[in-house]
Amino acid sequence: MALIEVSGLTKSFRTAKKAPGLKGAFRGLFHREYETVQAVRDVSFRIEEGEFVGFLGPNGAGKTTTLKMLSGLLHPTSGTASVLGYTPWERKDGYRRQFALLLGQKNQLWWDLPARESLELNGRIYGLTPAEFEKTTSELAELLGIRDKLSTAVRELSLGERMKCELIASLLHQPRVLFLDEPTIGLDVVAGKVVREFLRRHNRTRKTTIVLTSHYMEDIQELCERVIIIDHGKVFFDGRLAEVLDRFADHKLVTLRYDHPYQGDGSDPARYGEVVERDELGIKLKVKRDRVIAVVKALLDELPVKDFSVEEVPIEDVIRQLFQANS
Repeated sequence: MALIEVSGLTKSFRTAKKAPGLKGAFRGLFHREYETVQAVRDVSFRIEEGEFVGFLGPNGAGKTTTLKMLSGLLHPTSGTASVLGYTPWERKDGYRRQFALLLGQKNQLWWDLPARESLELNGRIYGLTPAEFEKTTSELAELLGIRDKLSTAVRELSLGERMKCELIASLLHQPRVLFLDEPTIGLDVVAGKVVREFLRRHNRTRKTTIVLTSHYMEDIQELCERVIIIDHGKVFFDGRLAEVLDRFADHKLVTLRYDHPYQGDGSDPARYGEVVERDELGIKLKVKRDRVIAVVKALLDELPVKDFSVEEVPIEDVIRQLFQANS
């Protein structure tokens, strides 16, 4: 049995429609119109223990709504879900002690208190002994490099330091399942890298099952072997990240560098593929996968090539094209 099982999960919201202007506002007082919005539509998937799964989709795709249902914050309109053998929206105490939800744009720490005091409160809520609290907090703070920041008021911490403290608060009770919604949003390059390395290590050493949503493809590429792609509330891909390229990217990027400035005399490499970049010292072409070897051979014969490389199309470009094609 999978640790997380979701079948036919659907969530609809009934929202009021308002006509523009003052006249529309008065009309709404006496005759209000409603529309039904389907945030999640018949979503099904299974996640095994210890997996680190990327949950991808554009804004409004239904990612956060799905995580909130799996956390018990929302009741579905229809469908079923089982996490750790529990139905999440029943909110049983045994389940709440075994999972954590971290929302990158929501704070769980008290703004005006030192981070440590909020962590102590969380520790008491979860019934940790003082020894357990000290051991876990020290270990996590050391790994994240913020031991000297725990006595600082949360409002005085940088965004990266605050997110690291939020991670500690989520992991104090050592949950078996961790739901992460945009944990690196707004972080600088260094802070984002520290958080990613910490999450990778935690997943490997603790075997924590992690579901991650992020708009930063660097997060997904570094952490997740498997991705679930959702758009318009429906799952349209579930598999290994490498399969996204195999199934949806039918081109590769061929880059040539010349050993001297070349103006294209006698041969135009553009006939072999779509020109992505070009100058007198080189060219980058988008070439069909099944033609790459033949094209490279021809270009090496025709042009004064000093160096060349063949690369996959960046995964973020593939995902972006998928969303645009599905819209």
